[in-house]
Amino acid sequence: MGIGRFWMINRLKPKSEFSRNVLTLMTGTTIAQAIPIAISPILTRIYTPEDFGVFALYMSIASVLSVIATGRYELAIMLPKKDNDAKNLVILSILIAVAVSLISMLLILVFHDNIISLLNNRSISIWLYLVPITVLLTGIFNSLNFWNNRKKQYKLLSYTKVIQTSANSSLKIGMGFFNFGGSGFIISYLISQIVTIFFLNKGFSAIKIKKVKSLALLKKYKKLPFYNLPNALIDSFRFSGITILISKYFTTSMLGQFSLAWTMLQTPMSLIGGSLSQVFFQESSQASKIELYSLTKKFIIKASLVSLPLFVIIYFFSADIFAIFFGAKWKIAGEIASILSPWLYFNFITSPLSTLYITLNKQEYLLMFAIIYAILPIFLILYSHNLGFLIILKYLSALMSFMLILFIILILYFTKKSSKCTY
Repeated sequence: MGIGRFWMINRLKPKSEFSRNVLTLMTGTTIAQAIPIAISPILTRIYTPEDFGVFALYMSIASVLSVIATGRYELAIMLPKKDNDAKNLVILSILIAVAVSLISMLLILVFHDNIISLLNNRSISIWLYLVPITVLLTGIFNSLNFWNNRKKQYKLLSYTKVIQTSANSSLKIGMGFFNFGGSGFIISYLISQIVTIFFLNKGFSAIKIKKVKSLALLKKYKKLPFYNLPNALIDSFRFSGITILISKYFTTSMLGQFSLAWTMLQTPMSLIGGSLSQVFFQESSQASKIELYSLTKKFIIKASLVSLPLFVIIYFFSADIFAIFFGAKWKIAGEIASILSPWLYFNFITSPLSTLYITLNKQEYLLMFAIIYAILPIFLILYSHNLGFLIILKYLSALMSFMLILFIILILYFTKKSSKCTY
């Protein structure tokens, strides 16, 4: 009996290294995503939609600046053959983040009142000064995260996700009971980032960087700041622009409803998708050109089939689920989640695929796509906001879903074309 049970357990274990690595990250991810979802009914009862809206606005500003924090050189950490070159890139990325955070602090000090006037929200005024700290922490986190991914430290990456969400969630609850309001979200986020960086740093030992070597690496991977950085900046600006326009043309409360809906869908999906992206990037960067098309096609099929049942449930039942789970005042968030589900379904599938443009050295095409993908929703909201918030979201979800289908077709074309190259 014991031998039979042992045989069955071994049969259930993933056979490929890719599957084992994904499972390792997914284990921590599953726990990590369960924590914020489990405490959400508490948060929606001790925080108001306006509090959620303030935090969403803060993160929209911070996320745009965080994208440029490292010049996107953290992506190059995966690529060098020598670990010393990769370590150089880690340190360079962090130094760039320090410079960007200092520049962003200067800009906020000089243009503080102008920014508040543009955002049309005075409740975020004092918290703007913490944005540069968020930028710096994000730069450090991303650099160390890619280093540990390079070294296949998937267990470390897995439990740091749990630590991050545990710290963030517990702090939110504590500050909510002490009536910190929207600031409770901001402070909790910053502290959890610091805690996570402390653990990620255990997998990295610094080296003394040489000026000549550093300049050579910056030059070698210059396409990242020239092509990938604008692409990432545009991508971040797209969502931040949507958030800011919701705040401008509607209300902070409506922004809070949108933020909860997006968070409840995107947070678990981004954690799962992030795990897939990390492993898929590692696998695709090592794969030959002939293998890349087959690897990509299989991934798209698997990701589509695995995630489809969940998004079907969200589409049909999210309004009632949100009202029961979070309270009656959040039913609008459930309706928003239903509307957004097709867009986020395709977003889940395509997010890991964006790294292929780096592997194929086709960042310029990703940039062109990102520009169109960012402009369309901004123009839609700017010129159609009189139609009403939910109607605009329906048009937005349909438009973005169509664009992501085109994205899938494009990446399949490039990988198939690459597989036919013999040089």
